[in-house]
Parts: sequence; structure tokens; C-alpha cells
Amino acid sequence: MNYIAAHRHILISLLFLLCTLGIWEWGSQPPEATKAMSEYELLMGGVDQEARVPPPSAIIERAFDELSDPFYDAGPNDKGIGIQLAYSLYRVLMGFFLAALIAIPIGFVIGMFPIMHKALNPYIQILKPISPLAWMPLALFIIKDSEASAIFVIFICSIWPMLINTAFGVADVRKDWINVARTHELSNLRTAFTVILPAAAPTILTGMRISIGIAWLVIVAAEMLVGGTGIGYYVWNEWNNLDLTSVIFSILMIGLVGMLLDLMLSSVSRWVQYKE
Repeated sequence: MNYIAAHRHILISLLFLLCTLGIWEWGSQPPEATKAMSEYELLMGGVDQEARVPPPSAIIERAFDELSDPFYDAGPNDKGIGIQLAYSLYRVLMGFFLAALIAIPIGFVIGMFPIMHKALNPYIQILKPISPLAWMPLALFIIKDSEASAIFVIFICSIWPMLINTAFGVADVRKDWINVARTHELSNLRTAFTVILPAAAPTILTGMRISIGIAWLVIVAAEMLVGGTGIGYYVWNEWNNLDLTSVIFSILMIGLVGMLLDLMLSSVSRWVQYKE
């Protein structure tokens, strides 16, 4: 009984999922009149069929087919879901880590020196609200490479949450800890690494979690614009083929990968948590 009580949330979640899938499956079935017609009558237009969202059973079947060979490559417009996700992850991680290399040091400077916060804050407030996709035409014009332009867009959307959270975390470090470091005559650099960084790490990781989530959202739209490869291009290509089953399957894969990215950073964030 104690085991069941401790895992009631899992049972409720599974029950909710089963009910949702059951209603979806039932609502996606064609009318009886349409099911009774022969293929010939349907091809001849005997019934004005209404487009329907594919049922979960069809999506599960498509998922089994796609995941049984996720890395096949049959040409430019026919690649496995694993290859498409790999391209997207590469772009996201490249842009994300480039943003971290710049955002975290600048965030430290802004957090440690109030004068730098006052000097740079107007630029941050102007640039932060700009949609990352608004930079895409300019990136394509200057860089002249769709791959690098997509990475640049991820870089732009990733930099602001990390920079702001780093600055906030550094500025919020307890002053008596910094004063102790000064009494021991530690340099600013050593104070930053031995005192400020461990104290601000949870806040910095929170900014990184926000950034990776935004980056994974943006890459789908960016790849729809630039085309070629990636999960965003896969979604758009399947829509152009009017294959809603593949579209819904790819949407679910986007959500699953996004959840895994967040879980990885969440695990790191719990690891750096400290208790006073």
C-alpha cells in the first residue's frame, strides 16, 4: 500500500494518457458509411471525405517503422529521423556552447561590477526582446551559409538567459563571503573561481536550462526557413507531402528530445546545489 501511495502520481498520469489516447483513437475513426465503401468508390469520389487527424495507432505504427532504422540515408529528401535529429542537436549545441563561452564571462563582469551593469544594461534591454528569427535574413546575407546562419540564430537566442542569470547569480552572492576572500587577500580572479562561481552555479545552470529550451524551440523554426536537413525541415517536408502521421510523430520526437535536454541540465543543476 505504501508503494502505491508513493507512486499515485504515476498511476494518475498513465490513466490520463490512456483516456486521452482512447478518446483520440475513437474520434479519429472515419464514419461508418465511409468505411463500408470499396476502394473503387472512394477513388471515384463517391463520398466527399473530410480530412482527419491520424489516430494514435497509426502514429505508433509509423514510430515503429521510423525507429527501427533511424539512420538510413536514401538521398537529400529522404533521411531517417535519427539523422535529422542529429543535425538539429549539432546546431543547437554549437550555438548553445558558443553563447555560454561569451555570456557567462560577461555575466560575471556585470554581476561583480555595478558600473558595468549600468553601462551594458541598455544594450541588453534593446537586443533581448528581438526575435531570434528576425536575425536570420541578416545572417544569411552576411554569412552566406545556411548551416552557420542557423547556429548563429541559436547563439543569439541562447545568450540572453545565460547572461542575465549569471549576472543576477553573481550579484546575489553573500557579501560576507566576498569580504572573507578579501581578508585573505585573494585576487578578483581567484575570488571569482573559488567563492563566487560555486555560490552562483545554481542560478547559472537555471539560465542554461532556459537557454537550451529556447534554442530547441527556435531550431525547428530556423530549419523550416533554411531547409536541407534537421527536424524542422523534416516536419515541413512531411507537411508538404501531406503526411500528417509523420508530422505528429516528429512533433512527439521534438518534445521527447527537448525533455531529455532539460533533464540532463536539471541533473547537473541538482549536483551543484548547496545547503547553507
